[in-house]
Amino acid sequence: MTYCVAMRLNRGLIFMSDTRTNAGVDNISKFRKMYTWEEPGERVITILCAGNLATSQAVISLLDERTKAPKERRPSLLEAPTMFQVANIVGDTLKEVIKTQKMTGPESEADFGATLIVGGEIVGIGPRLFLVYPEGNFIEASDETPFFQVGETKYGRPILLRAYDPDMSFEEAVKLLSVSFDSTLKANLSVGMPLDLQVCDAGALRVTHRQRIEETDPYFTTVSRSWGDALKLAFQSLPDFSFKD
Repeated sequence: MTYCVAMRLNRGLIFMSDTRTNAGVDNISKFRKMYTWEEPGERVITILCAGNLATSQAVISLLDERTKAPKERRPSLLEAPTMFQVANIVGDTLKEVIKTQKMTGPESEADFGATLIVGGEIVGIGPRLFLVYPEGNFIEASDETPFFQVGETKYGRPILLRAYDPDMSFEEAVKLLSVSFDSTLKANLSVGMPLDLQVCDAGALRVTHRQRIEETDPYFTTVSRSWGDALKLAFQSLPDFSFKD
């Protein structure tokens, strides 16, 4: 399984993803789920992947190859004039890969689908964030829906809904995402460390912070322990239920 989150803040975009994949309890591996293309000063594009690993890796490989090949009929990620066109390219590529796998592969009950988060900024246009579905269509983040989750979303969603603020700093956003991921890690063994974190300041047109958070990371460990203690205290402060005669 997977858990990935991308948030749109007034200060820019922030991304976090886990690295665990599994095909059963005895076949667990680690794979990167966050991919970035940069042309500093001109554009930065990040994709988070959830779903069938073979599908998402094929999509990423095709997108990357087409940035290096001679110009085709349509622009690559590094040539598209807007982030909307970037999302279109990603959606079309995802649809293409799923269709090819279904037509050429052996019969299987496996799901070839994948869901992607696409975010970034191109010079002259502010940061934008999109959620791309397996069918190739997509939606864009808005003031009403300022963040996207893919994968195992339900355990980490409540804290995001309660605490998200578009004016928060990146440091506060990392704290919020850490709690969201900690809640998911505690509830679902198919999501696992290490975590990948990336920040893109609005207007910087490059990745301004990139980090891998390991299981022994002192900050994440402190947040996890402190959040657990805070929940216990909050629970104990609630009024007790009373059974009436």
